Amino acid sequence: MNKQPNSDWCFVCGRKNPSGLRMVFHDNGDDQVVSEYTVGDQYQGYPGIVHGGILASMLDEVVARVSMIGDHHHLMMSVRLNVAYRHSVPTNTPLRIVGTRVKLRGRLGKAQGKIVLPDGTVACESVMTLADVPEAVLDDGGLESLGWRVDE
Repeated sequence: MNKQPNSDWCFVCGRKNPSGLRMVFHDNGDDQVVSEYTVGDQYQGYPGIVHGGILASMLDEVVARVSMIGDHHHLMMSVRLNVAYRHSVPTNTPLRIVGTRVKLRGRLGKAQGKIVLPDGTVACESVMTLADVPEAVLDDGGLESLGWRVDE
């Protein structure tokens, strides 16, 4: 598995964001990105249950990262994210978050995601349409200003 970069201040992957999730991602070099993560109580909605917005954020990140497989500088962003919440997700439970590329063609793409509980139950699923990040967004200092790098 290939470790993917993190930024400094992203809510999901930002290594310096004190309120963020600080998730770490790996890809298989082909079509899939994975993160193993346990959500703490500070991100609950109902007592002991992870807030749905946090789950959507996790899916948004893992799915968009399929564009970086093979090129960590190929950033894409969400155009549309559809999430199906199948089962509640307890806090303090090890999760497997998976993004799988369906197709990337030109500046657009489609990918799927899922959050899997320890017993193999799929708690959430998503489908995303992605688009290349406009160059103007990264022109102001580029990836360097994001603190974009793979940590050892």
